[in-house]
Amino acid sequence: MNPITLTIIYFTIIMGPIITMLSSNLFTMWVGLEMNLLALIPLMMNKSNPRSMEAATKYFLTQATASMILLMSIIMNFKQLGLWTFQPETKDIIMTTTFISLTIKLGLAPFHSWLPEVTQGIKPNVGLILLTWQKVAPLTVLFQYYELMNPKILIMSAITSVLIGAWNGLNQTQTRKIMAYSSIAHMGWMISILPYNPTLTTLNLLIYILMTTPMFMIFHTHSFTSISSMSLMWNKMPMALPMMSLILLSTGGLPPLTGFLPKWAIITELLKNNNIILSTLMAMTALINLFFYTRLIYSTSLTTFPTNNNSKMFIHHHTKTNNMLSPLMITSTMLLPLSPLLL
Repeated sequence: MNPITLTIIYFTIIMGPIITMLSSNLFTMWVGLEMNLLALIPLMMNKSNPRSMEAATKYFLTQATASMILLMSIIMNFKQLGLWTFQPETKDIIMTTTFISLTIKLGLAPFHSWLPEVTQGIKPNVGLILLTWQKVAPLTVLFQYYELMNPKILIMSAITSVLIGAWNGLNQTQTRKIMAYSSIAHMGWMISILPYNPTLTTLNLLIYILMTTPMFMIFHTHSFTSISSMSLMWNKMPMALPMMSLILLSTGGLPPLTGFLPKWAIITELLKNNNIILSTLMAMTALINLFFYTRLIYSTSLTTFPTNNNSKMFIHHHTKTNNMLSPLMITSTMLLPLSPLLL
């Protein structure tokens, strides 16, 4: 792709969520979300093949539907109050349709089925943007207006997302689909705590981005698309094995790694608010998540798949590395001692 075109696309992707974050006008927020949506599609179709075209089409249709519902809610609110912001007087049906549109944009259950399919059809570096930066703008809108939404609907969506993210991730063999279901589960954790302590939602999002980025960097650098392709990792890049194992365990929320911090804080906050059943359910589904991350570790580092002798010499060839991997690895696994400062 032309470097100037690529620069404009990345600039638009960066500016979209920033416009949404800085705006208090609903229409300007909607414009920021649209910029974000339209700029990602050319990246998805950069190296055109049937799978990426299908992924881009699915992405466009679902996001355009969500944008239409959101714009409808904004216009209904303007018709009711004559204002471009939601107020406590805004009707419940308007806030519910707004939440539905943001749920579709975030890939939360029950509107989650597009996310794994789209992530599977695109390159890992675009998948990283889809699962991290693209979540910022809709979460910003939720963060501003969560008090006006029905907390029961938020909690129901959170429970469903956590359960679906855990169960559907169990039978996947494709790495990008596993990360997509992991994203659905993490979004569920973020939404579950939003009515009680929105600061923890922000903390969870930041830590989720820190853990997902190095994983996708490894997938992109070495073209690991499935569990079977990762089984050759021991002779391509042996040092990446312990690094990736730690990042996966951290993503699963195993103490004493960074990923344990948001889960610990969220469960503590839910128990303070007498949500015993919800916190128990979420702790149990976290174990299911941890199981499929452990399965990934088992197939990559604890088993040696049958290979011919020539493939055992890959380590002597020049292997690609990423300079950002080491600092990201440290932040995604060793931030737990900073928990008193972060909380």
